[in-house]
Amino acid sequence: MRAFTLSDFDFELPQGLIAQHPATERSASRLLDARARAPVDRIFRDLPGLLRAGDLLVFNDTKVVKARLFGVKPTGGRIELLVERVLPAGEHAHEVVAHLKAGKKPPAGTVLSMDGGFTARLVGRWPDAQGALFRLALSEDPWALMERHGHVPLPPYIAHGDSAADEARYQTVFARVPGAAAAPTAALHFDATLLDALQACGVERAHVTLHVGAGTFSPVKTENLAEHRMHAEWYEVPASTQQAVAQTRARGGRIVAVGTTTVRTLESWAQSGQTSGDTRIFITPGFEFQWVDLLITNFHLPRSTLMMLVSAFAGYEHVMAMYRHAIAQGYRFFSYGDAMLLQRAGQPDGASAPSDP
Repeated sequence: MRAFTLSDFDFELPQGLIAQHPATERSASRLLDARARAPVDRIFRDLPGLLRAGDLLVFNDTKVVKARLFGVKPTGGRIELLVERVLPAGEHAHEVVAHLKAGKKPPAGTVLSMDGGFTARLVGRWPDAQGALFRLALSEDPWALMERHGHVPLPPYIAHGDSAADEARYQTVFARVPGAAAAPTAALHFDATLLDALQACGVERAHVTLHVGAGTFSPVKTENLAEHRMHAEWYEVPASTQQAVAQTRARGGRIVAVGTTTVRTLESWAQSGQTSGDTRIFITPGFEFQWVDLLITNFHLPRSTLMMLVSAFAGYEHVMAMYRHAIAQGYRFFSYGDAMLLQRAGQPDGASAPSDP
């Protein structure tokens, strides 16, 4: 296999194709059926006709929290926090790990005055003294403070501030476990009507949890992909999902991952044998997938780890051809954009994976 570099995953994307708002209805977004060599343009609500009874849809049930907080330094300079995770209460009462945006980073011990009347004391960097993130002790319960004073952490390419509409639409209809700083966007296309239609067709459902971090938007800066270090995200594969996946494989059904976060969760479990914990899995062409047969995903940023993942899954040349088609046909890109359905490379239509992990 050829050695891929960062430049291989670059492409020209017209600015006007970056979706700033979601489709009027979740399931009314477009769906590029990219399972075969020739693409087929569809609507997302066509999905039940593309799956079969006995297939298993696996969703990420993480819930986006209002993780963006604003405040001021003692010097008066404005700062922004983007909370990545809330640390365990017993050991670190009211402590969070966050990105810190400021004109000049304040030293450890600085007390920040936050909008809403609470404070955040800078404890230090995380996970170590050279870490890119910061550990802060809030004056009250972090979950309550984010709910009252936080803002929806819209991605950096969305130009408008968050609104009540974003609070509703930058969240899946089945979000359950709070902790994400970004939405699992492929799942944003599912609504109750579509889920009912899939169930009526005999398509089964299961859930994993991966708390998506803001690092998902971090650009890859090294031309040599082996030098890139992935951000850590916490995941869990519950016992019910482990059983559902095994039963699907046993009956010859297909495992359909809804989003790259679900892929990363299932394949982290397959690689490590651990059903919960932090993952830094970095999936690039040449990766051996063990669980996922089909992938529903949005259209991703050039030069991103997500472009590398989908290229590893469906084949580099095929994915790049599908992206050229999507751009030519005016598909909407990124978090609020349209979706595509991909099949694992080298797998005949309808076949399940050859072996279990």
